Amino acid sequence: MSDALNKCSANETAACCCVDVGTVMDNSDCTASWSRLFDDRQQAEAMLATLTEKARGVESEPCEINARFTDQPEGVLLDVDFTFSCQAETLIFQLGLR
Repeated sequence: MSDALNKCSANETAACCCVDVGTVMDNSDCTASWSRLFDDRQQAEAMLATLTEKARGVESEPCEINARFTDQPEGVLLDVDFTFSCQAETLIFQLGLR
């Protein structure tokens, strides 16, 4: 049992190695980043519209969306940062993309 205790951090309980949610989600990371290469700009813009719709479905306050399209020899690279008002929304958004 002492080995199990040594593997748990100070904020975990010895019974189950559970972590207080406030320890994991402290609102320090409210941005989800997403990136993919597409054949053309039209496909990239369609994906941005889909991702924006998903973000709007999660937000409690307006999510800041910063999209960048970069022409590449292979196509168009879409990089997007979604900044939510709280870390829980960021996590819900990320899980919804899986």
